[in-house]
Amino acid sequence: MARTLTSDELNGVKVYPATSERWKDIETLFGTKGAYGGCWCMFWRLNRADFNQMKGEDRKAVLQDMTSRNEVAGVLAYADGQPIGWCSIGPREDYAALENSRILKRVDDTPVWSVVCFFIAKGFRRKGVLSNLLRGALRDAEDQGARVIEGYPIDMQTQNLAGKTLTGY
Repeated sequence: MARTLTSDELNGVKVYPATSERWKDIETLFGTKGAYGGCWCMFWRLNRADFNQMKGEDRKAVLQDMTSRNEVAGVLAYADGQPIGWCSIGPREDYAALENSRILKRVDDTPVWSVVCFFIAKGFRRKGVLSNLLRGALRDAEDQGARVIEGYPIDMQTQNLAGKTLTGY
């Protein structure tokens, strides 16, 4: 039975785990480009060599396989029954590129869940959906036993990113 994470504080946004019965909604939300550049939210899940070798359809197949087995892939946000947002959240060890990162090393052996990606549909950006989606994702992770959850913010003022914008948020 699918869990729903609704409450008044989520302002009418409903958040559900990305399971097999929601695959069509993931496809609808991500569109033909797989959210951004054919990523299908696999950038952190796959090791870099595999990610770079794969194309969009291959990455899509990995995400579809995860959801078909009801593995933790992320959560979807809905407004009026329409998928409007995505958050990739799961146990850190499920993110190969993150586990192999020299910059984002684990700080200790504590079991950790990671929030690594968001995607918000164009018509719903800058309306507070991301905050509601994150709250729902955190609740879902806690319901599954997560006790420590971490994220990896990006400093948009660094030399490499200054003046650029992120899309999909």
